[in-house]
Amino acid sequence: MIQNQDNLNLIPKPFNIINARLPGSKNLHTLFINREGNVEQILPMDAILKQEPISDLQILDFAGDWVSLGGVDLQINGALGLAFPDLCSENADMLPKISQFLWKMGIDAFLPTLVTTSVENIHRSLAAIANEKEKTESSAKIIGVHLEGPFLNSEKRGAHPEEYLLPLTVEEVKRILSDYTHLVKIITIAPELDTTGEVIPYLISQGITVSLGHSQATEVQARKAFEQGATMITHAFNAMPPLHHREPGLLGAALLNERVMCGLIADGKHVCPTMINILLRASKFAGGIFLVSDALAPLGLPDGTYPWDSREIVVKDGTARLHNGTLSGTTLPLLVGAQNLVKWGICDVETAIELATEAPRKAMNLPGLNGGAMANKLTRWHFDEKSKELSWQRLE
Repeated sequence: MIQNQDNLNLIPKPFNIINARLPGSKNLHTLFINREGNVEQILPMDAILKQEPISDLQILDFAGDWVSLGGVDLQINGALGLAFPDLCSENADMLPKISQFLWKMGIDAFLPTLVTTSVENIHRSLAAIANEKEKTESSAKIIGVHLEGPFLNSEKRGAHPEEYLLPLTVEEVKRILSDYTHLVKIITIAPELDTTGEVIPYLISQGITVSLGHSQATEVQARKAFEQGATMITHAFNAMPPLHHREPGLLGAALLNERVMCGLIADGKHVCPTMINILLRASKFAGGIFLVSDALAPLGLPDGTYPWDSREIVVKDGTARLHNGTLSGTTLPLLVGAQNLVKWGICDVETAIELATEAPRKAMNLPGLNGGAMANKLTRWHFDEKSKELSWQRLE
């Protein structure tokens, strides 16, 4: 038998993972991995102990560590020096490299996010992503595209260039989507810009998840958008009115709607830890929260000054800003957000893991950790009681 090993080569041979905790559960479990390399069964340890031991199985003892699938990043703007809106046929070979890099950062799947730019640039980038080949096993999977713009409120555009913002109409949406409707899985819009009330129903009819953000929407306008089918909020707190005791606005409406999930950047700069704590406590009564990285092209590169569309961003300690100080994103990978939540004492380990792994899957109706999951996507998490630090390691 093999016990207490940190790595196990996932060859087609059945084995058990024992004494593992799952996100959302404090009990210990056993995971049986079959010959095809899939999780065949997950059972509580006490149920396993009542059965006859299977002597010919290899055993990996997690000794109380947590197990999960890898992260799913629904908002990531680039990596390794490439911004996704700059994709074209000449640099499309960077996509497999980025996918491999993200896999090493603990990411199973992601949505390349295209921020506001010209229609031509959007179509060029979509074409490059659509032509991307299937990945190898050791790569994060591209599950579609997140369009963050160009249908945003100019007053809450943040670092998005104003000259490329477009009016929110069905005609303009069709022009942006063009032949790539099937590829776009999320689109961020400011709902108050839709004067006809036709855009959200149209997007829903095309199978696209509507996320509200970069918006000045009131509570009434937000509720109407949710009634029409919007189910997501883009980077909660950021680029929207703050929670106010007389005007709760977009975020206030979202937190009282059990169908709506909110993306959250947990870098400590976009939202301070105190407000994150309030958000997580409030979300227990509604749909929930999932973590996003909002990482920019310098993800994977050192701090410094980098080009960003026709401008420059300055990256310092993982935070990216324009020269005028406008916050534009981070260069921290997704799982750092989960580690931060634990480090700040905001939530317990299993909740932090769940926010980066299971919650974004729930937001996109993707299968979570259950029977049939691929074992090469399993991640082991360990919490050091002395240092109070959370670490992770791929099980491969």
